[in-house]
Formats: sequence, C-alpha cells, structure tokens
Amino acid sequence: MRGLRRNVTHPVTMRAVHALIAAHWRGLALVCVIAVTAQFLSEHYGGPAMLFALLIGMAFNFLAHDPATEPGVGLASRDVLRLGVALLGLRIAFSDIAALGLTNIEAILGLIVLTILMATLMARPAGRSWHYGALTGGAVAICGASAALAISAVLPKTRISERDTLLTVVAVTTLSTVAMVAYPVLFAALGFDHRQAGFLIGATIHDVAQVVGAGYSVSEAAGDTATIVKLMRVAMLPVVLVALMMVLRSEAGSKRITLPWFLVAFIALVAVANFMALPATLMDAAGFISRACLLVAVAALGVKTSLADMRDVGLAKVLVILGATFGLLLMAITYVGILT
Repeated sequence: MRGLRRNVTHPVTMRAVHALIAAHWRGLALVCVIAVTAQFLSEHYGGPAMLFALLIGMAFNFLAHDPATEPGVGLASRDVLRLGVALLGLRIAFSDIAALGLTNIEAILGLIVLTILMATLMARPAGRSWHYGALTGGAVAICGASAALAISAVLPKTRISERDTLLTVVAVTTLSTVAMVAYPVLFAALGFDHRQAGFLIGATIHDVAQVVGAGYSVSEAAGDTATIVKLMRVAMLPVVLVALMMVLRSEAGSKRITLPWFLVAFIALVAVANFMALPATLMDAAGFISRACLLVAVAALGVKTSLADMRDVGLAKVLVILGATFGLLLMAITYVGILT
C-alpha cells in the first residue's frame, strides 16, 4: 500500500512542480536578464546596478500584465525579494558592532529613530499617511533600497503602492550615488579626521555599496569604520520591522503579531553568523545570492511600474525623502562635531 500511495502521489506532485515552473519561468527569465544587464552596465560604465535595473525594468512595463510573464515578475518582486532580505542577516557581526563603543551605538540608534520620526511627520503635510513616512524614513535611516523593499513588504498594500516603493528606491539610490562623491569632500572641508569621516559616511549614506565606496576613497581606516557603522544600521532592520508590525496590529485593533518568514530567517541567520564558524566561501556565496536576489526584485519592481505613473508622483513625496536625508546628515554632523 505504501508503494502504491507513492506511485499515486508522485505524478501529482511532479505535475504541480511542472505547472509552477511553466507559470513562472518566463517572467523570472525576463527580470534575471534585466538584472544581469544592469550589473554589466554598473561594472563597465559605473553607476549603481539597482538604478540601472529599475530603469531597464520600466522599459519592459508592457509585459507587466502579460499572462506569460506576470506570474514570474510577481514572484520575483515578492518572494525573491524576501529571500534577499533574509540573507542580509549573515552580514551582521556582533563583535564588529561592539567595537564601535556604547556611545556611538546609542548615537546610531538615536539617528535611526529621529530620522524615521522626521519622515513620518513630514509625510502628513505632503498629503501622505504615516506609512509613507515610515517607508521613506526607514530607507534613509537604515540601508536604502534594501530597507525600502523590506519595509514595503510588511506595510499594507492599501496604504503603500508599488509606485511609492519604486520612487523611494530610485530616490535613495540616486542620493546615495551623489553622496558617495560629495560627502567625503564635504567632511574633509569641515575638518573631520578619517575616523570621524568614516563614522559620518557609514551613518548617513543610504546604500551599503556606496558607503563602502565612499569610505575607502578616504582611507582604509575610514572605510573600515564606515562599513561597521553601516552594518550597525542594517542590524536594526528587523527591529524596525517588528516595531512597524506592532503599530500596524495596534492600528487594526489586533494584539497578535505574526512575523513574516523572511524576518524570522533574517534573525536566525544573524544568530548563525555569530554563533557558528561558517566557511568564508559559504559567506561569500550567501552575500552574492542576497545581492542577486535584491537586484532581480528591483528589476521586477521596475517592470511593474510605468513611466506614466512615475510622472504623477508629486514633488511633495520627493521632498519627504530629501528632507529626511538632509536631516540625517545635519544630525550626524552635529553629533560628531560636538561629542567626538
């Protein structure tokens, strides 16, 4: 009977797998090709790969609702995105964060909280709910495009549209690129030493890649400091996500909080990375897969957004992101200039 049962269920299972692949492979192939193209352009001509992926993806918006590609594009913008966010947990090392010292850790936490609150307060005059402020403020305060994608995954779709998410990703990626060039010059002109400049770069630039580029353009010491400070900000992503979910549950009148699988996986991988000795090759592979997943997800998000939609986003939404960015910069400069 056991053998007969296996023979009966196996074909059904295989048909389900084949149906799943048949439904999604075209859309996944599309966004993967876009992601590879974006990475090629980034490596050979400069500029952030995520921005290229967004722009190229938007050129293929006519395929967003095609029955052949829509399921795969949706899978990439949802599940592939969450896998990429989960794998970020392997990058967090408690020993590196502890090396910052308690005062600097407290300062980074304060900057994150104040930046999110600032964006939330600015969202209302811009005609948006606090949800948009949390999305943009979290992206600015934590880790740019990655944080924007993770936060949008837990916010209700009735409050945050994919257009809002795309705008945030485009804005923080563009601002990060500008900051990568401008901030080292600015901090040198203000008379900060390499350690202080590294702290400021890590505390204010949105995306990890641009932090690394800006930090090591100053010096190795500045680059090391900037990277550690940035990873401290990344480590706060699950904390912010849980806090948002608590507020959302309270807003909905519910006391139960169900953590999404990618957040549980993020926390579990942080524990694995810090309490187990993992091979360097495995860590490198996980980092590559995480970056690839996020790039593919951004490409999918681009495919799902039309230029006509982006034309109507409104200046006020952009000003929220700019305000949060410059507010974070001024607060960080004030902290370093007065207290360090």
